[in-house]
Parts: sequence; structure tokens; C-alpha cells
Amino acid sequence: MSVRILLADDHAMFRSGLRAVLETQPDLDCVGEAADGGTAVSEVIRLRPEVAILDIRMPRLDGLRATETILARPDNTTKVIVLTTYDDDAYVYQALRAGASGFLLKSLPPEELIAAVRVAARGDALIDPSVTRRLIARFTGSIAPPPAPPELDQLTTREYEVLLQLAAAHSNAEIAARLGIGDETVKTHVSRILTKLNLRDRVHTVVYAHLHGLARRLS
Repeated sequence: MSVRILLADDHAMFRSGLRAVLETQPDLDCVGEAADGGTAVSEVIRLRPEVAILDIRMPRLDGLRATETILARPDNTTKVIVLTTYDDDAYVYQALRAGASGFLLKSLPPEELIAAVRVAARGDALIDPSVTRRLIARFTGSIAPPPAPPELDQLTTREYEVLLQLAAAHSNAEIAARLGIGDETVKTHVSRILTKLNLRDRVHTVVYAHLHGLARRLS
């Protein structure tokens, strides 16, 4: 089955470029477009795409508010990916907190955009590692972290090590190599971490780790 996609950006040429990239793939289908956040919300409700790609800066309703509105609907099944030009937007962190399935740089290679859509469609999340390290840390680095939350005590020593690696936005393969364990073992640890900490996905695990100052313990 095709992944149905809504594109929302106030620049028509950029939307056309996104559509051209995505529709090179037989399993990706752009079913609608929006030039502002308000239209994006109404089109998501009308079309019910699997994935919506929203620019942050849009008229009427910005991408953050549109993301919050879409994901707050109890009947929503659409996954939201937020696009950013990186350093001009303090809203991206809030978009992740609202439940976005990640955010991407507008300068990313086409193959990474395609991969991100597929990742979001299957219910996982993706976040650009450089943005994870630099942007989220920017918002949390100057704030004294609260005491370690009690749920961390549920983690084994190895699970805690994996959590720290997730905080640095490392992939499963990178974590396996760094810790000297197998890929399937990493997947098992990640699954247990999500369950024990009551987190939706690995993107929100990164946010959690930064909020609680865990990322500062990385060497």
C-alpha cells in the first residue's frame, strides 16, 4: 500500500520540489498540499494522510500550532514531520513535545527525506542527529536538571548505557558497535527502555534524556 502524504509549506516551488522527490517512489503518494497551517489542519482532517510534512514558518497558523492541533485530535492517525531551516526556529523542540514524529533540515538529501517518511509511516520517529545535539541542548543546557527521576531505577546498567547512546542520537548499529553488542540486543534494550520510562519513541527518549540532564554525562 502507498503512504499517503500531505505537504504544507507557503512556498509553492518548495512544495513542488518535495512532491517531485517523494513521487519518484512507487510507495509514496502526495495526496494534498497546503500553503498555510490552517489549511494543513483542515486537509489532514479531510484527507487523513498517513504522514503530513509541515514547515515551521507558515502564515495563518505556524507549523508548531498546526502540529499541536493535528496531534491533539483524539481520532488523528496522521504522523507529523516538521521541517526547519535549523537555526532560525525555537519552536522545533516544542513540536517534538507536542508529539511530532521528528524534524528534518530543509537541506537534507532526497534519500533521507524519503527514508524519514517511511519511518514515520510505520510509527517510528526520526530526528537529525546534528539538530539533536545542538538544538535541543541549546534549550536545556542552561537549565539545571531536576533530580534523577525515580523511574530510571528500573533500568539495568546496560539499558542505562543504551539510553545515554540514544541521547546522542546514535542509530542502533552505532550503539551496537560502541557497546560491543548485537543489533537485535540493542533493539530489545530500546524497547524495554521505552516501556519502563513510558516514552512514545526514540525521538522522545532523546528529549527525555536532555530534559533530565542525562546527555551531559556523555563523554
